[in-house]
Amino acid sequence: MKLKRTIIILAASCMMYSCTTKTESNPFLNEFQTEYGVPAFDKIKLEHYEPAFLKGIEEQNRNIKAIIENSETPTFENTIVALDNSSPILDRVSAVFYNMTDAETTDALTELSIKIAPVLSEHSDNISLNQELFKKVDAVYQQKNSLHLTTEQERLLDKTYKDFVRSGANLPADKQARLREINKELSTLGITFSNNILNENNAFQLFVDKEEDLAGLPEWFCQSAAEEAKAAGQEGKWLFTLHNASRLPFLQYSENRPLREKIYKAYTHRGNNNDKNDNKKVITQIVSLRLEKANLLGFDCYSNFVLENTMAKNSTTVMEFLNNLWNHSLPKAKAEAVELQKLMDKEGKGEKLEAWDWWYYTEKLRKEKYNLDEEEIKPYFKLENVREGAFAVANKLYGITLTKLQNIPVYHPDVEVFEVKDADGSHLGIFYVDYFPRPGKSGGGAWMSNYREQQGDIRPLVCNVASFTKPIGDTPSLLTMDEVETLFHEFGHGLHGLLTKCNYKGTSGTNVVRDFVELPSQINEHWATEPEVLKMYAKHYQTGEVIPDSLINKILKQKTFNQGFMTTELLSAAILDMNLHNLTDVKNLDVISYEKEAMDKLGLIPEIAPRYRTTYFNHIIGGYAAGYYSYLWANVLDNDAFEAFKEHGIFDKATANLFRSNVLEKGDSEDPMTLYKNFRGTEPQLEPMLRNRGMN
Repeated sequence: MKLKRTIIILAASCMMYSCTTKTESNPFLNEFQTEYGVPAFDKIKLEHYEPAFLKGIEEQNRNIKAIIENSETPTFENTIVALDNSSPILDRVSAVFYNMTDAETTDALTELSIKIAPVLSEHSDNISLNQELFKKVDAVYQQKNSLHLTTEQERLLDKTYKDFVRSGANLPADKQARLREINKELSTLGITFSNNILNENNAFQLFVDKEEDLAGLPEWFCQSAAEEAKAAGQEGKWLFTLHNASRLPFLQYSENRPLREKIYKAYTHRGNNNDKNDNKKVITQIVSLRLEKANLLGFDCYSNFVLENTMAKNSTTVMEFLNNLWNHSLPKAKAEAVELQKLMDKEGKGEKLEAWDWWYYTEKLRKEKYNLDEEEIKPYFKLENVREGAFAVANKLYGITLTKLQNIPVYHPDVEVFEVKDADGSHLGIFYVDYFPRPGKSGGGAWMSNYREQQGDIRPLVCNVASFTKPIGDTPSLLTMDEVETLFHEFGHGLHGLLTKCNYKGTSGTNVVRDFVELPSQINEHWATEPEVLKMYAKHYQTGEVIPDSLINKILKQKTFNQGFMTTELLSAAILDMNLHNLTDVKNLDVISYEKEAMDKLGLIPEIAPRYRTTYFNHIIGGYAAGYYSYLWANVLDNDAFEAFKEHGIFDKATANLFRSNVLEKGDSEDPMTLYKNFRGTEPQLEPMLRNRGMN
């Protein structure tokens, strides 16, 4: 669900000197000497990261010094472009390092990330608060109207100038000093917060030793749990965890209500157990420091600071948008709760619907209403077939092909690598996929990231990471409908990163405003369940039979099913995020009481919790602070945009070319609303989204 944060919070200090590795043998210090310039994972060792970060800082400092000392008049090329290109080593090492800390972390990597964060933060501040450098940038900015720049160049200039201002370049020295302290603190608090959640995820183990406690669970799921228990040294038992691929099927199928409650509460209390992984104090400090930072920079609250550069522009617009949707979604969720309660009442146990019952009775109701059992459709969603389906859609739309590569170095055996070519056979980029859960992987989410950004003739290296259902014995990975859509979603981000055609790193690919970045990913989900597309890839893993029309009809009929719940849990998290960052006073903030108060005020029913609660809301640490609304904002865009395909045909070449040339290729080279209107001809309408969620 998330686009992985792009981090260049890069920094300098004399803090670290374990540089015993010979620099000559450090693979980060030069372009990777590999086919396609991919990361040399077979040569990268733990001891390479720290020296590479330090060397990268040195290199960037030298390049910054050269910009400042250049006696020529500041120009777009010698200042803005030179700055965009100033950190080759840092770009290389940070791209690999931060992907590893999310996809394949270890205690040593975690330790290093905490050590290095303040160093990188200081380095970043040294650049953004460098008055001599800012003078040069400002000199170019002041004459931008007479420079005859392209739209993309104007955009990069504007972005660069504003980044300096937003980083405190215009502040007096005392406020700059305080800003440095805040940034340093925030850099380590964010890592602590995310690590606490990872620790909580890994610490929870629900071992079942009685077969009767498995009642309702599908055979494949029991097999998987038995293998997990065996791997944990408890052969003969069954192990369930908090990873999505374990927790959600358990909640969906388990007849054991006390165990459903146990796993549900373990998940929703992460970071809130008053132990060493408690996040209440951490998130309170983060919110408090963010507010202080916003105030220093002249904003009343952090959300208005964040939103200044987005499509929404300010907190008022976002809150109006979210509250409007809330008025549509909450009544639908309440009606769904009444339906589920009736289903429970039929069982005659006199039980009241609780939050840990929702998935279980929703699954029962799905069977009753639509005669559709998730277990009936999973055999048609073998992971490899779904992935090939996503690739085939991209081929039909954009003419691109993805071919599996062998002998490319990877960081884990699960990782597969593909070369992406355009219709004319030209090389577009390299695409990595890493689809299965592991203890070292960030808890159950999915994301896209880059190992190398596109820039001019340099093509990107893009990855998708997820935690899908694992293969068990002879049974391959069979995906749920939700996982199918997630795969298409992340591949949509991947296409945004792979098809980009920009001249500068700062404008290429997914480096766009947060409420636009989800458009390419979310529109790509629409193809996943189109009947024509399902028949391309949904084939029974044992028989090869194409999914029958009867099942396709059932899938389509239930598309708006449970959307009240889905929208309400997403919305409540988005509103919680905004509320936390709309605060103008954080004295005596108790985040748990505040969350309860905010949800009560909304009238959120107790049977539904926000998709992410405050103490495990990783998105708002990893780049989506005052930004979680983006999924819903972009949902308006993607539903409206897909209407264009429905009007002309879902594989209409002219429409696909328009989308590719105005959205996927353009990165951040133009204003996002301009790009959208260039594609669609008009501003997006809310109606298609409400209709597709069954709320109009």
